[in-house]
Amino acid sequence: MENKYNLIIVGSGPGGYVAAIRASQLGMKVAIVEKESLGGICLNWGCIPTKALLKSAQVFNYVSKSDDFGINVKNATVNFDSVINRSRSVADQMSKGVSFLMKKNKVDVIKGFGIVKSRNQVEVIGNGNKSKIYDCDNVIIATGGKSKELANIPIDGDKIIEYRKAMSLKKQPKKIVIVGSGAIGSEFAYFYNSIGTDVTLIEFLPNILPLEDDDISNELLKSFKKNGIDVKVNAEVTNVEIKGKTCEVHFKSGSKQDSISCDIVLSAIGVDTNIKGIGLEDIGIISENGKINVDKYYQTNIEGVYAIGDIIKGPALAHVASAEGIICVEKIAGLNVESLDYDNIPSCTYCSPEVASVGFTEKSAKELGYDILVGKFPFMASGKANAAGHTDGFVKVIFDKKYGEWLGCHMIGYNVTEMIAEVVAARKLETTGHEIIKSVHPHPTMSEAIMEATAAAYDEVIHL
Repeated sequence: MENKYNLIIVGSGPGGYVAAIRASQLGMKVAIVEKESLGGICLNWGCIPTKALLKSAQVFNYVSKSDDFGINVKNATVNFDSVINRSRSVADQMSKGVSFLMKKNKVDVIKGFGIVKSRNQVEVIGNGNKSKIYDCDNVIIATGGKSKELANIPIDGDKIIEYRKAMSLKKQPKKIVIVGSGAIGSEFAYFYNSIGTDVTLIEFLPNILPLEDDDISNELLKSFKKNGIDVKVNAEVTNVEIKGKTCEVHFKSGSKQDSISCDIVLSAIGVDTNIKGIGLEDIGIISENGKINVDKYYQTNIEGVYAIGDIIKGPALAHVASAEGIICVEKIAGLNVESLDYDNIPSCTYCSPEVASVGFTEKSAKELGYDILVGKFPFMASGKANAAGHTDGFVKVIFDKKYGEWLGCHMIGYNVTEMIAEVVAARKLETTGHEIIKSVHPHPTMSEAIMEATAAAYDEVIHL
C-alpha cells in the first residue's frame, strides 16, 4: 500500500527526526508529520538560534574588552537587525540540514497537522484543510512544547512576548523585564544585557536557575549583578499594565508591593505541552497534568502508540528527546534495549558564564542520606582560564564517601557546557573519584579543573 508505513512520527523536533532516522536505519518504512518547519522548536526557535544570538553577544563583549588583550578596537556598536538576521539564517540552515537527512534516510515528510486515530492510522490535515489518512503499524507522538502562559501575564505578541518573539524583534528594546530565571530567562537576560538593553530579571523562587546547585545559582547571581542586571528573587508578578508604548510590571516580594516600567515583558516561566487536538482523548490515551503516561520504553496505555520528548514526564531537553526516540524505535524493532537513566542527564545553560551540571546537587544528595565528599576548584586558579581571560566560576564535584560513587558535578564558567560530557560518561561507567584523579588531563585546559576539584574532595589538590 502506497500510504502504509511501519512507523509514523508526529512531530519533527530533535525527538521526532532522530527517531525517524534510527528507525530507517533499522529497516523500517518511516514517515514524519510536521505542520511547520523540520527540526521543530529546537532548531527553528530554541536551542540553535538562541545560541547564535548568544554568540553575537559574546563577540560584542570580546570586542568591547579588547583592550584587556592588547587589541585596540574603537567605537564598536551592535547592529540589532544583523544579529537577528544571522540567528534566523543559522536556524534556516539547520532546518535545511534536517530536510537533507530525511531524504538521505528515505524518510517521507508529510506536511500538515497530525491527528492520531489509532495505532494503525494517522490523519493529516494539510493546506486548505484537506485531510488524508495514512496507515501504519506504530505511531510515535513527538509534538513537543510551547511557551507557558499565566493568566496574570497574558502574551499578546507585542508588549508581552514569549521566546519566539524575543529572538525576532524588529527593534532592540531599551528596557526589558524578564519573568522567570530558568535557562530561557537567564540566557535572554545575558543576551539583552550584553548588547546594551536595561534588563530586570524577576524570579518567584529564592534562587535564579532554581534547579541548579545553590552554589551555582549564587555565583550566576553575582555575575549578573556585576554586569548590571537587576535581579529580583522571591518576587511574584501580579499583573502587567499596558500604557501606550510602556509596560508597567507590578510585583510583590513578601508584603512589599512594587512596579517597574519597561518597553517589553518577556514571559519565560516554562514550557507547556502540545497535546491538545491530536486525538489523544478520542483513542483513550492517558495523560496527567498535561503529560502523556508512558512505560520505560515510551509506550502509552495503547499498544503500538508511543510518546517521547517534552510531552512526557522528565526533563524537557532536546538531547533527552533524542535519546528517548532512539530507545523507543530500537524497542519497536525488537532490539535488546537499556532504558534511559534520568539521573545521568546533563543540563546546560548558555549565558556567560555558562552553567553545566549532571547528577545530584549537594542538597539533594544529603536529603537522600548520602555521606558525601565535596570538592571545588575555582577557575581563578586555572592557567588556561587566566590566559583566556575567563577566571569567573568553578567546578564542584560531589562523591559518596563510602564507595567513591560520583553523585554529581556542577560547573559555572567559560565553555563548561563542552566539559560536562566527561562527567556523564564517567558516571555511566561507574568511575570513582580516585580513577578521575589518576586519569591524566591535558595542560593547560579548562578540563583540568574537573580533576583538580575531584582531588580537592579527597584532600589531594595540587594547585590550591
